[in-house]
Amino acid sequence: MIKGFAKAFCLTACITAGAACGTEAPAPYGVLPSQAQIEWQKMETNMFCHFGPNTFTSAEWGTGQENADVFNPTEMDCRQWASIAKAAGMKGIIITAKHHDGFCLWPNPVSKHTVAQSSWKDGKGDVLKELSEACREYGLKFGVYISPWDRNDPAYGTDEYNDVFRKTLESALGSYGPVFEQWFDGACGEGPNGKRQVYDWNLYHETVYRLQPDAIIFSDTGPGCRWIGNEAGYAGKTCWSTLDTTGFAPGAAPARDTLNCGNVHGKAWIPGEADVSIRPGWFYKDSENDKVKSLSDLLGIYYASVGRNSLLLLNVPPDKRGLIYGTDSLRLMEFRSALDHIFSADMSDGAMAEASAVRGGSGRFSAANILDQDYDSYWCTDDDVTTASVTVSLDGEKTFNRIMLQEYIPLGQRIARFSVDIKDNEGNWTRAAEGTTIGYKRILLTDRITTDAVRINIEKSYACPLLNGFGLFLDDIMGETEGWDDAGSPGETMAADEVLSLDLGKVSQAKGFFYQPKKRGADGCIITYDLEVSRDGEQWTRVFAGKMFENIVNNPIRQNVEFGQNLSFRYMRLIPLTSSDEDSYGVSGFGILE
Repeated sequence: MIKGFAKAFCLTACITAGAACGTEAPAPYGVLPSQAQIEWQKMETNMFCHFGPNTFTSAEWGTGQENADVFNPTEMDCRQWASIAKAAGMKGIIITAKHHDGFCLWPNPVSKHTVAQSSWKDGKGDVLKELSEACREYGLKFGVYISPWDRNDPAYGTDEYNDVFRKTLESALGSYGPVFEQWFDGACGEGPNGKRQVYDWNLYHETVYRLQPDAIIFSDTGPGCRWIGNEAGYAGKTCWSTLDTTGFAPGAAPARDTLNCGNVHGKAWIPGEADVSIRPGWFYKDSENDKVKSLSDLLGIYYASVGRNSLLLLNVPPDKRGLIYGTDSLRLMEFRSALDHIFSADMSDGAMAEASAVRGGSGRFSAANILDQDYDSYWCTDDDVTTASVTVSLDGEKTFNRIMLQEYIPLGQRIARFSVDIKDNEGNWTRAAEGTTIGYKRILLTDRITTDAVRINIEKSYACPLLNGFGLFLDDIMGETEGWDDAGSPGETMAADEVLSLDLGKVSQAKGFFYQPKKRGADGCIITYDLEVSRDGEQWTRVFAGKMFENIVNNPIRQNVEFGQNLSFRYMRLIPLTSSDEDSYGVSGFGILE
């Protein structure tokens, strides 16, 4: 109905204004996305599947020395993964084909640490084959995660390894059909005395594009899409899809806040991807079956990722059977049902829109275009008009608490500040929300509003503004709060050189200990440490020396560390060696595993 109105408006404008419909489209602004990047961003939500030896050892970073036979899923069914992803509204699945332990989920001919060396399916199994076929069956896109860090390959740390890794990429990317995203993890926890590999990123990228020319390459610096700077799933409230990468490389990226927000005049189009796990950890653990994120958590993450110009990559790790666990699956269905419920009813349906300025006075660029369902129709102004407003008159009074805006990114990202007003009962305009960037999609969370008119004000734009989408929705599930605004950091802040001590009150037995940073890693996290125990506070026994909390900076959650055998002691002290903050580290939990 709205689209018909827009067409009628354009026809009338052509008749009355003559040459007005010949008005040229605005010139592109700044760097632009490729068509593959545009289609990638339209996917909005994808599934991550961390799966491998760590699934069976409960590790986050494996050592690379695990026996291949530890990988033994008894009921693996990739069609189950794909059917759940499809039902959850995901558009693609990315699998950890090779994690840091070097174990390959396919029979990689240049590795001796693969499914072919395991007893699973008598060494004839191939997870990539089964998953790629399941994705095609369910209409999903297929992607692979391949870590360049390898704790198993004897060539790692030498020039020879770059050629080994090239052949690994060729094997994974050349055998299983189209790959929509190649995920490069920049992590490396070798430590000060570990192996140092000089990665040949040009070779890796050339190999990917030769085999999969339309693949989006992920790393913390792209070039296809970038890490959002955290593993909690939220983009910055200001989030540019452009980034400056000169002088940086994967694993040696700009500061996290830069990754979170992008660069306003960045020289490369590298949009953000927000990766987060549905569980505290990335790989399946029995101990986390009751710690799956709540529906409210997932909605908050959606608004802070897709709703802030990022793509959401949600990790759902298969269990030891090789199936997605029932609690995880149920939560995904609740998540999908909630999104469908919230976004199925657009309160702007039946509305009419009028702008303070329209490019060339042409109906081709009228305000009505923000209300239709055509992605490639948009409202814009003349080149010399960079501040303007669009008033949307609703079809009667409507109640909502979510405001959606979309910028037409094929011509660049240009809007830098905007606000949204509503008309009150006296006919006055009052401020309901404001923001900086819009990009592909921006969803603003507000208190519940009832009105019959909404005004969008473009207050700063680096070129004439373009909007191609608008909607008003009511979320009566999550509530009114924005979420992700308050860092919320309960716990203590300790000086970086301060020892963390524990007195159990009496000699007790423990099988290990745990350390939990403050929420979101506020005030820093301990990375490496020594741990000592004592029965009397005088004589101390060192349990660990120079040990690392693996991946704790990116994913600052509680880490349980087992001693390997039960120990008896009264006192325990954790001696920080390095932390992510030069001056301090945060603690919200420290204790024993009984």
